[in-house]
Amino acid sequence: MLFFLITCFTFITFLYKSLSLKPLPLWSSEVRLLSFWFWKDLLILNPFKKGFLQPFITSKMMSLRRKSFTSRVENVEANSEMSVLDLPELALECILEKLPPEGLCSMASVCNSLREKCTSDYLWERHMKEKWGRVIGPAAYREWQWHIASRNDSSFFNQAKQRGLMTYLSQFWPISLVRSNSSNSFKKKHSTPVDSVMSWYLALESGKFWFPAQVYNRENGHVGFMLSCYDAELSYDPRTDTFQARYPPHGRRAIAIETGVTWDRLRAPPLDTSPHDLYISDCLTELFPGDHIEIQWRRNKEFPYGWWYGVVGHSETCDGNEYYCRCHDSVIYLLIATLNGPKSKKHKHHFRCVHIRIKITDTVVLEFNQYTPGSRWRTTNIDRKDHREEGNEADGFYGGIRKLQRNEEKSMWRRLWPSDVLE
Repeated sequence: MLFFLITCFTFITFLYKSLSLKPLPLWSSEVRLLSFWFWKDLLILNPFKKGFLQPFITSKMMSLRRKSFTSRVENVEANSEMSVLDLPELALECILEKLPPEGLCSMASVCNSLREKCTSDYLWERHMKEKWGRVIGPAAYREWQWHIASRNDSSFFNQAKQRGLMTYLSQFWPISLVRSNSSNSFKKKHSTPVDSVMSWYLALESGKFWFPAQVYNRENGHVGFMLSCYDAELSYDPRTDTFQARYPPHGRRAIAIETGVTWDRLRAPPLDTSPHDLYISDCLTELFPGDHIEIQWRRNKEFPYGWWYGVVGHSETCDGNEYYCRCHDSVIYLLIATLNGPKSKKHKHHFRCVHIRIKITDTVVLEFNQYTPGSRWRTTNIDRKDHREEGNEADGFYGGIRKLQRNEEKSMWRRLWPSDVLE
């Protein structure tokens, strides 16, 4: 036994002297220190060897720490050039605000300090609004929150399984190594908060996150959907800068999928209303001839609603004169000619004009001028006072009405106007 100990000690001394003849890289000291941490943890598990190697380990660790600290100080002094972190806080923020999303991602991987700045919601909210603000609405945000919650639940389950595995490994492996490796992997995996605006932006850019929005003229401009806007689930394709749309099933029809949907055919839902729910109109008393509107319509009760473009028209008894139009008042004036006096050739007939003001049904006329005159889809009437869903199985069902206020919405529908009149 004594011969074995002398042989091992001689071999270790010879190996140590031979390796010290050549300069070692900076990471070699950390590797040596790691090996001593291994023996330290091993001594915790086996206290009988602690008294034999403890003085040697303690002295060696102190010397390695001093050498490592000295080399790091010399390295810092040799590279004492100015970095971007030496800039004033305001100047650094101005630089980061000018960076595109790709630049922020690159800067975030430099160091911990820049990662914290480059992943802040303040910087990413501007990029989110510029690129995705027109197609992202409250429904998409709720979908993202649900996506985050589902990810957190799954990660919590995985962490629970990981903690159980770490407890098992700690019985056979040094405690400090297991603890340091698990903490480092956890930090790398969760360097970007999942509930940050940056994570949402990158999820949209990757195309892996499907979000709800609305598509004009669905199914590549199918003639049956001209000047309409339907709800769909969208996924972005970064290679073509277009979207893939997934429409809900209509009745017995399967899910319709459309590819190559461009940005100009998308919008965020203007109302936070499900396509299967009737929108309660709040503008019926404010509708005048010439107003631009969108109205819900569906083919039958099994279909979801789509929004169709139209204008408020004049009643049949109105000549459309803007100065004498009384469609909004829902009254008409009748000119009645009456004959006075006896019917005789010697006497001239005397006529008396009587204006009678008659109250009629409070009706609003809606026109869809993309259809040819005489088409059953050209006009429809709704009750101004008590409008709910109106229609039948032949002509479809008309739902809630939304009055268009912004010129951007009106110009969007005019831009989509079909080149040919629809039947």
